[in-house]
Amino acid sequence: MYSVRLTVEGRPLEDAQLIERAQSGEVMAYEELVRRYQDVAVRTAHIVSPDGDAEDAAQEAFVKAYAALSRFRIDAPFRPWLLRIVANEARNRRRSAGRRAGLALRVAEDRRPDDAAPSPESAVLAREARATLLAAINGLRDDDREIIGTRYFLDLSEAEAAEALGIPRGTVKSRLSRALGRLRVQLVENDGGPTGG
Repeated sequence: MYSVRLTVEGRPLEDAQLIERAQSGEVMAYEELVRRYQDVAVRTAHIVSPDGDAEDAAQEAFVKAYAALSRFRIDAPFRPWLLRIVANEARNRRRSAGRRAGLALRVAEDRRPDDAAPSPESAVLAREARATLLAAINGLRDDDREIIGTRYFLDLSEAEAAEALGIPRGTVKSRLSRALGRLRVQLVENDGGPTGG
């Protein structure tokens, strides 16, 4: 049976010792680091992105930290390095959620900035339209959501989207066109109307 001794003469191992062991492939050593820093990681994620899912951000940050552990300098303090990864992950999730919400608002709102404030009835209809749009986008295939999200949620140009997705620029145009077509069909289906033409 394979196991790791996580104490030396009754004392807990230092971070550097656990990191060295984790870098050499001892998964249990990294698990101990996760246990040691999980609470502070979740608190950090919650501070950076109070409306986000702090537990998911922290968990993803631990995965990313493990993947980058081979590049970690043993003489550097682990905690600040880890918390920087946690903060970046929480920040990225916050921005992503904000962009998605912003897109839904931009797409669903049909009025210009100089228009009068919407009536309560219009506000309810706009909220319903946003909810319908988000449900339709969530009903699409992963690659359709990816191309729509890259172009509109992240607000990337076609060239930037092509680079981010690792595909030719022309493929961005064609995939986006097909994805938007499927989104229109999904919107009609979600609305209960006919899909034929």
